[in-house]
Amino acid sequence: MRALLELVRAPAALSVPGDTMAGAAAAGRRPAPGLALASVLMYWSGMALNDWADREADAVERPERPIPSGRVHPGAALGLAAALTGAGLASAAVAGGRRGLTVAGLLAGAVWAYDLGLKRTAAGPASMAVCRVLDVLLGAGEQARAAVPAALAIGAHTYGISVLGRAEVTGAARGTAERALVASTAAAGLAAASCVRNGAAARAGAGVLIAGYLASTLPVQAGLRTHPDPENVRQAVRLSILGLIPLQAAAVAGGGRFTTAGALLCALPLGRWLSSRLATS
Repeated sequence: MRALLELVRAPAALSVPGDTMAGAAAAGRRPAPGLALASVLMYWSGMALNDWADREADAVERPERPIPSGRVHPGAALGLAAALTGAGLASAAVAGGRRGLTVAGLLAGAVWAYDLGLKRTAAGPASMAVCRVLDVLLGAGEQARAAVPAALAIGAHTYGISVLGRAEVTGAARGTAERALVASTAAAGLAAASCVRNGAAARAGAGVLIAGYLASTLPVQAGLRTHPDPENVRQAVRLSILGLIPLQAAAVAGGGRFTTAGALLCALPLGRWLSSRLATS
């Protein structure tokens, strides 16, 4: 069981439900638990597929991972990825009807395209960002247009995570930290823009959370400029993944749903504790 939890990066999935919550808040809808479940299942499928696709490289670079260490058979990982994708599509169809299934189908296609090819190209970080954008739009339902700024904010942050993820083995090259910092700063700006037309209380609540997001994200990324070794990069990736939670909470608060934003923030300490127990990078 521990090997499977490591395979799907179970603790990092705490950063996922906030996507659909942010989309729902921006669209003025109540969050749908079934859509949040669908996004988690899709995330886990992508993690399992990622390790299946990278199994040969991981045998050299990261032999401790579940597949190269022999704790999970490659066929089992691929089968799990397919099963989780199917379960995610089914959950989206039940919770979101035809539109939910359509967006979830686009998300599934983006996840598989990234893991099976785009990840190793220059389009890799952008394609990963697209996955998160679609995840936010999944929660928005028919009002997807209203959720675009929040989706782009979360997509921008994801772009930065993907840029850092490429340096987990070799260490951060010159400019890697700067690209991640630019992405995080852009994410904060887009999150602020997503609630500019809302009430003063919503804007104030979002502003506080955006400040918290920047305080939790920028220092660890900036530290890579002086300490770019692989271990520090992996730590920056883990913390940046969890940094999605205050960013999502800011988007939710910006939609006037303060209770939901507070509940979402409760996942942050749990995620940090779990990430110290299991590898999430």
